[in-house]
Amino acid sequence: MKNAQMIILAGGMGTRMKSDNPKSLTPLAGKPFLKHITDMADSLELSFPPVIVVGYKREQVMKALGSGFIYAEQSEQLGTGHAVASAKDRVDPKSSAVLVLSSDQPLVSKETVENLLKEHFAKKPAVTIATMAVPDFEEWRKGLRHFGRIVRGPDGEVEGIVEFKDATEKEKMIKELNPALYVFDPKWLWQNIGLLKNDNAKKEYYLTDMIKIAREQGKKIATAPLQSLIEGCQPNTTEEVTDLEKLLAKTKTQ
Repeated sequence: MKNAQMIILAGGMGTRMKSDNPKSLTPLAGKPFLKHITDMADSLELSFPPVIVVGYKREQVMKALGSGFIYAEQSEQLGTGHAVASAKDRVDPKSSAVLVLSSDQPLVSKETVENLLKEHFAKKPAVTIATMAVPDFEEWRKGLRHFGRIVRGPDGEVEGIVEFKDATEKEKMIKELNPALYVFDPKWLWQNIGLLKNDNAKKEYYLTDMIKIAREQGKKIATAPLQSLIEGCQPNTTEEVTDLEKLLAKTKTQ
């Protein structure tokens, strides 16, 4: 399970944060989003250091993190699939699993990642995806409404992930969400990531479309739930960061 390498997507802007700083450096509970992720990564003691995909103001991000990491550059902001493809040459060929997450997921826990890796190595699928089932989109969960939906077939198997902007009204009613945390078989990932297309509302290369590709190829797709729903929070505005800090404080006192 330790023979895995993590790719952390940290190339985004902080536009909705009303800041000129990269989104990955947005502070939460006293440290940047990205530092929360790298601290968690360090606790996993994986065989290979994380690959940090940088883009917007990359020098600022690299200076904030320092040495001890491998950096890959995403020259253009063309979506999550493009970001992962940008890291291909920086991932160690000896790794037997590639874990992908974004720097705006500061609360993802060691336990969730270990469980995801355990499921992946046990079932040996093309991809293992984290899932989260919400009861509703009320209170603090309202920020989860725009997450992608996990679509399952009559047999209960995952058929794909549809992004909110591309979802039908029926699909928007699905309450099993995609928290954007994946483990890939490296050989399969690099052989197929070039098949991604940008025929969607945002004209971006979605990493989520890799699940559709796996399904079409008849490949196995495994799933594992987040250990806690709060781990799925991905704040996009300063108001959402403030709300999340209040929620964290409340959780600690309970």
